[in-house]
Parts: sequence; C-alpha cells; structure tokens
Amino acid sequence: MKQFYITTTLPYVNAVPHIGFALEIIEADVLARFKRLQGFDVFFNFGTDEHGLKIYRKALEVKKTPQAYCDEYAKKFDSLKNALNLSYNNFIRTTDKHHIAAAQAFWEICEKNGDIYKKKYKVKYCVGCELEKTDSELEQGKCPLHPNEELEVYEEENYFFRFSKYQKQLLELYENNQQFVLPKEKLNEIRSFVEQGLLDFSISRVKEKMPWGVDIPGDKEQVMYVWFDALVNYVSAIGWPKKATWKKWWPIVQIAGKDNLRQQSAIWQAMLMSAKLPPSQQIFIHGFLTANGQKISKSLGNTVDPVAIAQRYGTDSLRYFLMREIPFGQDGDFSEKELIRRYNADLANDLGNLVSRVVTLAEKNGSIKKSPLDKKLIGLLNKEKIGIYIEQCELHHALEEIWRFIGAVNKHINDEKPWAMQGKEKEKHLYTLLEAVRIISILVSPFIPATSERINLQLGVKNGVWKDVKFGMIKEYNAKKGDILFKRIENGK
Repeated sequence: MKQFYITTTLPYVNAVPHIGFALEIIEADVLARFKRLQGFDVFFNFGTDEHGLKIYRKALEVKKTPQAYCDEYAKKFDSLKNALNLSYNNFIRTTDKHHIAAAQAFWEICEKNGDIYKKKYKVKYCVGCELEKTDSELEQGKCPLHPNEELEVYEEENYFFRFSKYQKQLLELYENNQQFVLPKEKLNEIRSFVEQGLLDFSISRVKEKMPWGVDIPGDKEQVMYVWFDALVNYVSAIGWPKKATWKKWWPIVQIAGKDNLRQQSAIWQAMLMSAKLPPSQQIFIHGFLTANGQKISKSLGNTVDPVAIAQRYGTDSLRYFLMREIPFGQDGDFSEKELIRRYNADLANDLGNLVSRVVTLAEKNGSIKKSPLDKKLIGLLNKEKIGIYIEQCELHHALEEIWRFIGAVNKHINDEKPWAMQGKEKEKHLYTLLEAVRIISILVSPFIPATSERINLQLGVKNGVWKDVKFGMIKEYNAKKGDILFKRIENGK
C-alpha cells in the first residue's frame, strides 16, 4: 500500500478554534479522505502549538500554569474531530515528551552542522506572529497582521540559525519543483523573498524572561524559539529520530495559511536541509477568511465559532460551504446568508432532490437488476478532471465539476421522464440513474462524508472507493427511501 502523509499547521492554544482554521483542517481532511479512496495508507497529522510568549502571558493572565492552560485548550482543538467530522489519526502536542526530545535532537544536529551560533542583537518583535519584524514589513509602525498589538523591542544574547546559508539551496528547490508551493503565485512570492537575501534569525529566548519553552541542550539559561520547536512536529509526529518508521511516511504534504508561507516553505525547508533531511513534498497555501471585509482573527475579536455553525446548519453543510465558496489560495468571506443560499440551492435542491427522485422511482419499481446503460448519461461524467482538481487542492473547482454532473442528471430525468416508461426501457434508465447517484456519493464523500453514507444506505450499497467510479458496478439494487438529506431552511431556520 502506498503512503501519504498530510498535516495542517499547528494552531496556537491562546484562544478557541475559529472558522479560519476550520477552512484549513477541512481542506486537509478532504485530501486525506481522497487519498484513502485511492487506496493510500494515510497519516493525517494535527495538533497544537503550546510554547511561546503569547501563550505564557495568556496563562498568567488567567492565573493558570502554562501546562494547565494548554491542557484545557488542547482538548478544545481535539474536539474538532467530532464537530467537523475529521479523519485525522494523529494529534500531537508540542508539550509531548517525545516531541520535546525530537526538538532537542534536531537542535543538536543543526548545531553540529555549524548552523547554530550565539550573538547579541536588537530587534522589533510581534508577539501575535511570534516573529521578528523589519521596518519594511510594517505598516505605520505596526504589524499588518496584528495592528492592535504593540511591537516589542528585544535586546539580548540569543542563539541564531544560519538561514542565510541556504539561499541557493532553497532557490534550487523551487526551480526544480515548480509545484512545490501552490498556488503558483505563492511559489513566486516565496522565491522573490529568498532572492532578496536571507537574514539569520534568533532561535532562542532568555529563560529568565520567557521560561515557557523547550530547554536548549547544554544551556540552562535559554529556551527554544517557538517556531524552531513547533516546526519539528512534522518529523516528531512520525517517530523521528528514534523510530525508523518515519521514513515510511516522509516526505509530507502541508496545508497552511498565507501568513505561514515563509515559515513553512523557507524556514522549515532550510531547517530540514541543515538536519540533512529531505524537503517537504508539497505545500498548499490557502487565503484568509474575512468578516465584514476584515480578516477573521483572534486578536481583532471578530472570530466565528465553526462548532456553533456546524451545530446550527449541520457539519456537512459547513464543510460544503467552505470548500465550494472559498476559491483555493484566495481570500473569501464567511456569511451565514451565503451559507443558507448554498445549502438550499446546492444541497437541498440539487443533490437532495436528485437522490429523493431517483430512490423514490426505484423503490416503487422494486428490485432493479443490472441492465444496459443509458450512454447519454455516462458521457457526462469527467472523473479524471475531478481527480486532478482534488490533487491540486482546487477543491472549489472539483465541487463545481461534481455539481455540473448532478445538474446534468437532474436535467436528464426531466427530459427522459423515466416514470412514464415501461418494461426494459424503464429499468435501463432507472439502473443508470441509480448508478449515477452511487457514483455521486463516492465523488462527494471526501467533502460531505456523512451525507455520502446516508445516500448509500438508501441505495442499499456499501461505501465505494475511487476505482468504483464507473458505471455498471452493481448487479442489483433494492433502494429504499430514507429521511430527507437536507431540509430547506426557511427564514434562516
């Protein structure tokens, strides 16, 4: 069995999960489910980033130890598994003992290879990003991603990573793999950043000022900079360096927001080069969600609770809306009004109505055995196109193509009027329609998995896999109508 390793970034546990992160983890879940459909053995990693200054301060603010604070919030992020019907099979915390040991081992290798050194420095620092900021990155003296937070000035002696050493190797990585970062404009953006020259960056903090971090091997006075520690989770999650099984899963496919472009596609790749490990396989960069024209952000206080939305409208409804409404790599706006519109038009009218019509006709007709297929309908499906879109994380385009087929099947029913047919001609059309619905249930299963299972129950078939996306697979149908898949929402209720 072929292996596939996918991960999201690790969210900070300084606030409850918001819908901007739901977009990221659902994208990853769709890709993980799709690869399983294709027959891959999938390792889907998720977890929480629990060190750093802003978490330390937040814990002090609520009068808890940092560990107790992290324990509380890690549970809230792990609860997304049920709330959003996620299929991740690993939940890592950067406070896990095996991760801390891996981060320290990674440090020692980089240090041995001459890429870690100590010096005094002075820098402007955004606690919200947990990143150093140059004047050229600021807007009116503020971090554009955290405009409500004051920059802090650090002046101390820290350890540094020789980021500058890896400029040439990073540019070669991007040149040799034109799909290393998608969408394409994000690859161009990170290439441009690296071409301008790289500055070595601090990878430690004085423990007396900020004690909440991974201890640095051989120096009790310093702890690791949160980004150096957290990025190592991608290898510690699969057992590196102790378990040889990490080689089974590596390299990795990563999903990240555009504010993580530099960290994931340049800093992390340079760290891997320093440790003599292969680079990531591919990095997908998604845009931001907005609310009233502003980025949805914990620091701005305008977050939307994805769990509450899923409870109100259904988990599959939220999953479908985010994957269909937000073009990959672009910013999008979350709106309950638009979610309701998509729900009624796409899920209730198009998909739900199609399943109801076909199953009702089939149930009235009784057992329907395999028959010659209606070739008009077969030619309307483009499985290969849908698969390519999903592989490229163009999930909105994949859903557009699936819904184009759903629309074509609905039109076919209206045009052919199978309810008015008799005998073998009727069975031919009903069998083809049942096969079309079965295939649709497979195509939508990575996106709206619970709905796919409910469709299969009505058809009386088992959950299919990608190779089953072809007409003529089922020998006999005994369909039985079940509950309405999506009841129309009237007046916002």
